[in-house]
Amino acid sequence: MIGGAPRVLILTASYGAGHNAVAAALEAALRAVGARTRVVDHFRELVHPRFDRWTRRLYSAVLCGAPALWSLAYWLGDRMAASSPLAFDVPRLGRTKLARLLDAEQPDCVVCTHPTPAGALADLRARGRRVPPFAVVFSDFAAHRQWIAPAADAHYVPAAAIARGVVARGAPESSVVVTGIPVRAEFAEPLDRAAARASLGLDPKIPVVLAMAGASGRVGRLTAATRVLRELPVPLQAVVVTGLDAALAARLRRSVGGDPRIRVLGYADNVRQLMAAADVLVTKAGGVSLAEALAAELPIVCFGSLPGHEARNERFVVECGAALAARSPGELGRTLRSALGNPDLFARLREGIRAVRRPHAARDVADHLLRLAAGARATASAA
Repeated sequence: MIGGAPRVLILTASYGAGHNAVAAALEAALRAVGARTRVVDHFRELVHPRFDRWTRRLYSAVLCGAPALWSLAYWLGDRMAASSPLAFDVPRLGRTKLARLLDAEQPDCVVCTHPTPAGALADLRARGRRVPPFAVVFSDFAAHRQWIAPAADAHYVPAAAIARGVVARGAPESSVVVTGIPVRAEFAEPLDRAAARASLGLDPKIPVVLAMAGASGRVGRLTAATRVLRELPVPLQAVVVTGLDAALAARLRRSVGGDPRIRVLGYADNVRQLMAAADVLVTKAGGVSLAEALAAELPIVCFGSLPGHEARNERFVVECGAALAARSPGELGRTLRSALGNPDLFARLREGIRAVRRPHAARDVADHLLRLAAGARATASAA
């Protein structure tokens, strides 16, 4: 499209909450700089609603009931090119409707928060279809082969160490841009801890532990974490966020009884405020959850991380010195007891966090995308 505000098409997917969270952060950042955006769920709108529904159920069932199977699938995917026959053409799903969408929307560039639409775009370009510049935004701290589209004009990655892995797995070095994982703009703004605690009704003098397990809540070990917090023999206040799992929230409220130290919340839309009030976050290692905590400079204890992508995320933040990890409830209790009584440990974790945090990732991705769009428009004008 020539003239007018740049148009950016955002392709996402609803497998977990991370892809959509990144898409929402990017949409807000792009609109803030004057772009026109459209967000499309690739599987629901370009493949088929039933395919989307059934595969999301299968994904959830595997994560909850057979995590070792997911670990194996993730491992195999990292050793298999998207073009491999063993991929059964999955990386190209939705290409026919995507081609029609590109013709109808005429975007200046496309950004993918899930790897499958990037594969479909690459396939269309290889078939000679006009495809605008397109990019892939990573939502995990891992250089996984299925996220690498050599034909993509940009790969937005979380850290320099991940960039090296992405290049080693086949992405042109010129296409790899270190931006961080996009999070909402509010995470780039400092919040006063005392004010956050006062607004939440928390004691300003007692340490606060925030426990989460992603948007759904049930994929994680919140029940075990809550039991550890209840039994921990040190002064603390705990806020446990169960996300969309209302049944889990009800069970945990019953389990804590009248313990005034522990507050159980369901879905919370004030995560930034909760992180500002907390001394430490206990969470499974979802990419966006970690990126938010890093942006908020909140020390992390990883617990209940899933195999596969979350195990890779956990390894990254622990090796960077930005987080600790606990493999069992007993280890979680010992880790929290040690950390809550050791301000120097929190200080060291914050040093590690500052080395890798990128709170302005959404803005940086948006700026780079608009440069891609401007280049495409200039090329079209000269043609």
